[in-house]
Amino acid sequence: MKKLEKLIMLFGISALASTLILTVKAQTPDEAMKTFFDSEIPGIKIQVNATAETQPTKNITVILNVRGLTDVNVEYFNLSIFGFVHGKDKVLMANITDTDFSLGSTSKKYNRTFIVPENVWDVTYGEILLTYTTKLGGLELTYRDLILGFTMTHVENVYLKAIEEQLQSLGSTYEQLNQTFWENFQMNLTAENIALLNQTLRDLQGSQTELNNTRTAVIVLAITSIFFVATTLYMIIRKPKQYL
Repeated sequence: MKKLEKLIMLFGISALASTLILTVKAQTPDEAMKTFFDSEIPGIKIQVNATAETQPTKNITVILNVRGLTDVNVEYFNLSIFGFVHGKDKVLMANITDTDFSLGSTSKKYNRTFIVPENVWDVTYGEILLTYTTKLGGLELTYRDLILGFTMTHVENVYLKAIEEQLQSLGSTYEQLNQTFWENFQMNLTAENIALLNQTLRDLQGSQTELNNTRTAVIVLAITSIFFVATTLYMIIRKPKQYL
C-alpha cells in the first residue's frame, strides 16, 4: 500500500499539468516608425513611413508624403496595404486614395491608422497604383497605372510564440513529474512504466475485498487521474513538434 500512498501524493503535482491551457500573452508592440519606401519617379518623390513592428489586433499607423518635383497633375493615386492571413493568404487591410490634384513644387501628406486583423502575421506589403502627367524638358509625359510595391510593417506571430512557450512549460512539468516518479518509484516516466501504472490500476479495481469501498474509490480515482495526466503529458512531450 505504500506505493498507492505515493501515487496519491503524486496526484497533487499531476493536477497542475491537467490544467495547462494555450494562451496568447498580451504584449506591447514597438510603436517606433520606420521608412519603408523613399523613392523618386519622374516628377514625383514618394515616401511611406509606418509602424515598424506590431501584433495581430494592434494598430499600424501609415504616413504618406507625396511631393512634386516639377509641375505634376495626378489623375489617380492609391496606396493599398496588405497583410497575410496565417502568413500566407493576401488580404487588404487598408488603403489611401486621392484623385485629380496638382502638386507643382508642393507636397501632400496623408495619415492613416488601422487595426491588424486577428489572424494576420509576418510581413505586410504596400502597393502604390498611380496615374499622372508631368512636364519634363518641355515634354508632357503621362504615366498610366504605374505600380510600385514594397514590404512594410512586420506583424509578430504571437500564436507560434505562445505555442513555443507552452511547449517549454510542458517540458518543465514533464521533468518535474519524471523526477517525482523517480523519487517515489526509482523509475522514469516512460511508456513501459506508464503501462505498469495502468496494470496497478487494473489490480486495484479488482481488489474490492482488501479495502473498504470508500477508500478503494478514492485510491482508484487518484490513480486514474495520474494515469490520464501522465499518459497525456508523455504523448505531448514525445511526439514531433509541428507548427502551422
